[in-house]
Amino acid sequence: MSAAQASLPLSGYTVLDLTRNRSGPTCVRQLADWGANVIKVEQPPQLDDDDSPFADRLGPDFQNLQRNRRSMTINLKSPEGVALFKKLAERADVIVENFRPKVKHRLGIDYESIKKVNPRIVYGSISGYGQEGPYEDRAGLDQAIQALSGLMSITGLPGQGPVRVGIAIGDSSAGIYCAFGVVMALLKRERTGEGSWVSSSMLQALIAMMDFQAARWLVAKEVPGQAGNDHPTGIPTGVYKTADDPISLAASGHLFPRLLKTIGRDELAKHPDYSSSKLRSQNRKALHEEIERETLKKPSAYWIDALAKAGVPCAPINTIDKTFADPQVIKLGMAQPVEHPKLGRIELVGQGVRMGRDQVKIRNAAPERGEHTEEVLKEFGYTEGDIAALRAASAI
Repeated sequence: MSAAQASLPLSGYTVLDLTRNRSGPTCVRQLADWGANVIKVEQPPQLDDDDSPFADRLGPDFQNLQRNRRSMTINLKSPEGVALFKKLAERADVIVENFRPKVKHRLGIDYESIKKVNPRIVYGSISGYGQEGPYEDRAGLDQAIQALSGLMSITGLPGQGPVRVGIAIGDSSAGIYCAFGVVMALLKRERTGEGSWVSSSMLQALIAMMDFQAARWLVAKEVPGQAGNDHPTGIPTGVYKTADDPISLAASGHLFPRLLKTIGRDELAKHPDYSSSKLRSQNRKALHEEIERETLKKPSAYWIDALAKAGVPCAPINTIDKTFADPQVIKLGMAQPVEHPKLGRIELVGQGVRMGRDQVKIRNAAPERGEHTEEVLKEFGYTEGDIAALRAASAI
């Protein structure tokens, strides 16, 4: 273990990573980035016919998701492979999987089975719909979950029809919630000595992420609709044309008078259509036109500077290339470098959280399949002869 890894809060914890696609690797990436010894357990190549985008080991997605871990192969469909996995689990701290719920039971590596060999294990599970229930056997795909959760119904322009969010937000949310659960379970284990089964699903994570929109229904029985670039409840918030490029600004509540002063329209604060938040919401289209009439008079850079000085949230609408060229993004270190043996120096997406002034450094690029099989087995006490026997049995 490098000094950089040893200084991180999760160093000393060993994670067996059974995950594929996006939600599971997102969870494990959190643990790996923060120092855990992550061992990615993959099927031997002859058993894996995956030709999805996730299978491109040199592609951006794989490199970004699978960094900071080692890879070994185990044939979990063979008795010898299952026995080997359980042997590793005896000394592991965490297992994370995102199989369909029944698969781990069929393989004999579910929480209850592993708990028998290691009562301290923290076992993280991610599924599409939950570990039980009428939809437990359904394949969980992000877009389907966005639809079922209600997210697509509130995304897009009014009257446009349902629109998916431009990222795999169900996968990512479930992964981050599960990682949070795993860390909580490790903290609980410090007090009790016992492990836990932690589970999240894309459906529950995405509904939780809906937050105030979901609460509008639960508390007030309001069914939110599409609001486009407007904020559903805080007006004015939206995208406004300028003399060149559009800008995004938010000036609801106490920010409204600041906006009006900046654009030279103080009188609108007392206008009978805009004198309260409720009235501004009812007359949002007309108010938008009043504001845009002024923003069209000057270029975006002028308004971004003027509104920032007035304390009104405002920003350019960047494409991704411009995002990573922004000085604030550069300061945050959101493009993190790493050396790859085939790709050379590449940059991956940085962490979304810091501890103090420190930030996570990406220590290792994504591994090749089975690159560390022998290395890991020797660390767990297997001899050259043992490893040869496992190969002969097609267990690795």
